[in-house]
Amino acid sequence: MTVDVRRRVGFDSRMKLIPHLVAALTAAACIWGTPAGAENWPGWRGPRGDGTSTDKQAPTQWSSTNNIAWKTPIAGLGHSSPIIWGDRLFLTTALPETQERLLLCLERATGKLLWQQTVLRAPLEAKNGENSFASSTPVTDGRRVYVTFLDGKDVVVAAYDFSGKQLWLVRPGGFLSQWGFCHTPVLHENKVIIVCDSKGENFITALKDTDGQTVWKTMRDNPSQSYSAPLIRTMAGRQQMIVSGNRSISSYDPATGKQWWRVNGPSIDSVATPVFNEASGLVLAGSSWPDKVVIAIRPDGEGDVTESKVVWSSKVGAPYVPSFLSVGPYLFTSAFSQEGHCLEAATGKVLWKSRMGLHHASPVLANGLVYYVNDDGVAHVVKAGPEYELVSRNEIGEKVYASPALSEGQLFLRTFKHLYCIEAGK
Repeated sequence: MTVDVRRRVGFDSRMKLIPHLVAALTAAACIWGTPAGAENWPGWRGPRGDGTSTDKQAPTQWSSTNNIAWKTPIAGLGHSSPIIWGDRLFLTTALPETQERLLLCLERATGKLLWQQTVLRAPLEAKNGENSFASSTPVTDGRRVYVTFLDGKDVVVAAYDFSGKQLWLVRPGGFLSQWGFCHTPVLHENKVIIVCDSKGENFITALKDTDGQTVWKTMRDNPSQSYSAPLIRTMAGRQQMIVSGNRSISSYDPATGKQWWRVNGPSIDSVATPVFNEASGLVLAGSSWPDKVVIAIRPDGEGDVTESKVVWSSKVGAPYVPSFLSVGPYLFTSAFSQEGHCLEAATGKVLWKSRMGLHHASPVLANGLVYYVNDDGVAHVVKAGPEYELVSRNEIGEKVYASPALSEGQLFLRTFKHLYCIEAGK
C-alpha cells in the first residue's frame, strides 16, 4: 500500500583522478550503462562497489545553507545510504512507532517524495545502539530496486519496480544477532547476492533477480555477527567475491557459491567492505571486533591460504565500521582512533594520518579527492595522495552515520533527520 507521504514523512515542497586510474574507471562506468562523468550510484559503495566515482564536478564546499540544492526531511531513522538511478533516488527508513520498514522513492531534481511502500511491518529486533532498523542500503539495476530487512528471525528480500509495485518477496534464511540486522544486497549477472553471517543460520545466497528464487545457497561454519557487504572483482584470472566475516576473509565464485580460498581471522566480526588494490594486486580487508586489523592478501590461492598468501597485516589505521577506499597505490581508512589514514597498499606503511573524529560513514572518491564525513556531520575533503593536503572542511550541522553518494556533480548526504542534495553554485 502507498502511504500518505505528507502525513508520514512530513514532506515540505519548499523544500583530479590519479592518471593511471582514469582508463580503468572510465571502462568500468560502462557496466551500468552510463557514460563516464554521468554515472549512477546504484548501490552500496557506488557503481563499482568500492566507493569510487568518475565524477569530476563533485562539490568540495558546503554548509547547512551553502550549496544546498534541496533538503528533504526523512521520518523515522535509518543508516542506509541513498542510491541514484537517473532522475530517481531510493532510500530506506524505519518507523519504530508503527514497526514499519519502508522503501522511499524521491525525485532527484527537487527531493520531492514520489512514493513510499511498507516492505515489512513486524516487531522490532534487538540491536546495538549504533545500528538502526533500516541500515541495509538498497540496490538497483535500473529496472528493479532490491531491499533487505529482518522479520523476527527471518531475512526478508524484496524487489520493487520504479513505480513502487512489489514484484516479489522471499525469505531465504534465518538470522540471529543481538546487534541487529544490516546485510546489504549486491547485484551480479542477474543475481541478488546477500551475505548473512549470524549466530543463527550462517549463509550466503544468490537469488534470481526476476522472481527471488534461490540460484545457490552456501552455508558457512563458525557463526559470527558480521555485517560486511561483499566485493566482486575479476582477480587472478577468475571472478571472485571477497567476503569479510565468519571469522575469516574468504573468496567465493559468485556464479556458484563455491569457495576459492580462505584466510583465517584476523579476528571474529567484520563490518568494512573489502577493496582490491590493482596497483599492488592485493585484496585489502579487515576485522572489526574484538581486534581491529587491516590485512593484505594475494588473491591467487586455493583452500586455506592463511600461511601462504597474507602479505601484511596491521592494527594501525584499522576501522571499526567504515569501509576501505583504494586509490592508485594507496589505501585510505577512517580509523577507530578517530584519525583518517593513508597507507601504502603494498606494504601497510603509514604515509599520513590526521585527526578527523569518529566515523560510521565510509570515505568516497571523486576527482582525485577523498571525502571523509564524520559522525558529527563534518566532512574533510583531502587530496588522494601520499601527503596530507586538506582541500576543505564542511559542516552540515546534523549527525551522520550513512555514507555519501556521488553522481553528476551532486553529493547526496543522509543525516539523522534529512536527505541533502549538495551541488556547487546552489
